[in-house]
Amino acid sequence: MKLWGGRFQKDTDLLVNELNASISFDQRLYREDITGSMAHAAMLADCGIISKEDAAAITSGLEDILADIEAGKAAFTADNEDIHMNIEVLLTQRIGDAGKRLHTARSRNDQVALDFRMYVREQIPVIVGQLLELETVLCRQAKKHQTAVMPGYTHLQRAQPISFAQHLMAYAAMFRRDVTRLEDCLEGMDEMPLGFAAPMGNSLDGVSDRDYALELLSGLSILMMHLSRFAEEVILWCSWEFKFIELDDAYATGSSIMPQKKNPDIAELIRGKTGRVYGALVSLLTT
Repeated sequence: MKLWGGRFQKDTDLLVNELNASISFDQRLYREDITGSMAHAAMLADCGIISKEDAAAITSGLEDILADIEAGKAAFTADNEDIHMNIEVLLTQRIGDAGKRLHTARSRNDQVALDFRMYVREQIPVIVGQLLELETVLCRQAKKHQTAVMPGYTHLQRAQPISFAQHLMAYAAMFRRDVTRLEDCLEGMDEMPLGFAAPMGNSLDGVSDRDYALELLSGLSILMMHLSRFAEEVILWCSWEFKFIELDDAYATGSSIMPQKKNPDIAELIRGKTGRVYGALVSLLTT
């Protein structure tokens, strides 16, 4: 029986289960869901809604579930639809009725809003760190090649000469703006229906707002455009027609039939994966 199935007389059809379940996607939110549930249990106990003993049992049970998930010992099922219900079922199986009391005063919409925001908030600094690392590499290469001269291009026609360092630093400037956009997104999303720096101003908006995700995807789309643009230049520069640079063997591939070839596959894949991010932005805007 589903956790929400009290009024239903028939089991859910398997096809409906498959269509309705999101556990294959949202299982990555397990840490955020467990962290949020621990905080919720502490709040319920502090307010006298559940006993301190129940809160302690819930917290201990959730810690054990977290350890089992990270050790690959916990099994999720589509019957429980999503990460929230999967964890609640596991908790109730382990600690009994106290596990059911965890859901007091919150809905799954509250959990979704919390988990998603927490995940985005934690991932933005990771992406920013990777971008800053890329900027550092570009600056290091630019410093090394300050006296290297190359043709500038307009319309793929040779124009005036420029330094290779100047060209690389143009991309460093683009990625710096990408960092700023992501940092602005992080600052603007630090409010929640269940915590963070400030509470949401409206309860309906608290569970339905996805602006922060759209802002992130917008920023990531611009970032991917910059990466795609840079990757295209790398592809051109590696070609025999240009022959400005050669990729390290660790970041190139060969041909299955022509052994003389050294292909910039990684740069080509970056360009190909750009469409996924654009598609995610359009999909979420439409949803």
